[in-house]
Amino acid sequence: MKVLHVESGRHLYGGAKQVLHIMEGLKRHGVENLLACPTGAHIATLARPHAEVFEMKMKGDADVGMGLRLRRLIAAQAPDIVHIHSRRGADLWGGVAAMLGRVPAVLSRRVDNPEPQWLVRPKYAMYEHVIAISDGIRKVLLDEGLSEGRVSCVRSAVDPRPYLGDYDKAVFRAGLGLPANAPIIGMVAQLIRRKGHRHLLQALDAVLVRHPGAQVLIYGRGPLEAELREVIAERGLQGNVRLMGFVNNLPAVIGCFDLLVHPADLEGLGVSLLQAAAAAVPIVACRAGGIPEAVRHCLNGLLTAPGDVAGLAAAINSLLGDAVLREHMGAAGRALMLREFSVDAMCEGNLAVYRKVLASQQVLRPAGMAA
Repeated sequence: MKVLHVESGRHLYGGAKQVLHIMEGLKRHGVENLLACPTGAHIATLARPHAEVFEMKMKGDADVGMGLRLRRLIAAQAPDIVHIHSRRGADLWGGVAAMLGRVPAVLSRRVDNPEPQWLVRPKYAMYEHVIAISDGIRKVLLDEGLSEGRVSCVRSAVDPRPYLGDYDKAVFRAGLGLPANAPIIGMVAQLIRRKGHRHLLQALDAVLVRHPGAQVLIYGRGPLEAELREVIAERGLQGNVRLMGFVNNLPAVIGCFDLLVHPADLEGLGVSLLQAAAAAVPIVACRAGGIPEAVRHCLNGLLTAPGDVAGLAAAINSLLGDAVLREHMGAAGRALMLREFSVDAMCEGNLAVYRKVLASQQVLRPAGMAA
């Protein structure tokens, strides 16, 4: 079986990391992977051990040429199936290219925001099947009118191995110039509005009264960086909040947090939640999208209503004030990841969808049957 994966993101955010895991797992199953991605994308180098990589210009929804370039690639490489993993024009032009090339296409849906009804029918008509990365997203798709037989839930996953080692929290704090006992709250998310950074900054009014030495480390980059810096300055939080930027060594640091906070208004599942749980870090998050699937209330974290700043502050204070509870929740989160969010299960789920689609098209090749 030959699969062309299309990932249009330039940076190695959570979705792109999932594509890497999927291709690595599919290769173990005997699948031949091809990857189309933007020129210079971070995923390109990391994907080469698992896929033949084709870098090309990808400029978003208005880039009609993306469809033509993908169409030429499909004609030249003759994949059995095309798997679109991202938006940014890929979900439009990748679907068009596959349709013109008469190759069945699958779309991964990673976000839970509802789409305009006028867009739903023509967009999803291009795809034989849609893979939702959480049950929350699957419900959104069914509510939009897709039939149950065309939507499957295959949850995102993380490779837990980089998160299972011991973390030296004292050395980490010393490297930041912090006392060894400074409480550290981490947030790992793109700096975009739906991730809810503003809710965390507002909640700090109540948190710092009880935990004045708490430090908030915000990892990620995005269009809200300048605005967040202004808010931090306006609220006098420079001594307690740091924007850390994007880091490539997150597995080396995330386990040094006392708590991960993820106050998103909308979220498909949240890869940083899976990473934190694998590192045995308890979580405070919102009941949005697929988050309750990764954060089980009172098991590996606490959940609040989206936008509930008072509730968010209360949950943070509750966990910062109880080291034993944090330890118990951290251990429960790691066990949950090992039990329900394995990379092998994610790869097998995607492969099952491919086989189902190809069987329905009656174009399954002998190599695909052996995969």
